[in-house]
Amino acid sequence: MAIGDNVKIAAAKRKLFLPHAIRQMSRPDRMLTPGEVELVVLNGELIEDYPNDPRGHRCLLLGRGAGDRVVHVVCSPKDDYLALITAYLPDPTQGSTDFKRRL
Repeated sequence: MAIGDNVKIAAAKRKLFLPHAIRQMSRPDRMLTPGEVELVVLNGELIEDYPNDPRGHRCLLLGRGAGDRVVHVVCSPKDDYLALITAYLPDPTQGSTDFKRRL
């Protein structure tokens, strides 16, 4: 099964925001809501896959949050939940104009 399918299956069970994700989402220059992150998880595009990460299979999703702003979410599907590792607004100077590739 593809990681994208596993993300949606795990998210339907439960979403667990890890401490790093909460810290990143709460930064004053970001202020991402759990609802925005959930929109990315449910409707976003898989742009990077990390199947051999020593901490477990994870991926980077690209989607849109409030005000149509671009949001990146790194997550890892587990058997009983989706681990939300981090969520952030990508820096336009650090990647491609479509936010799908790092420079």
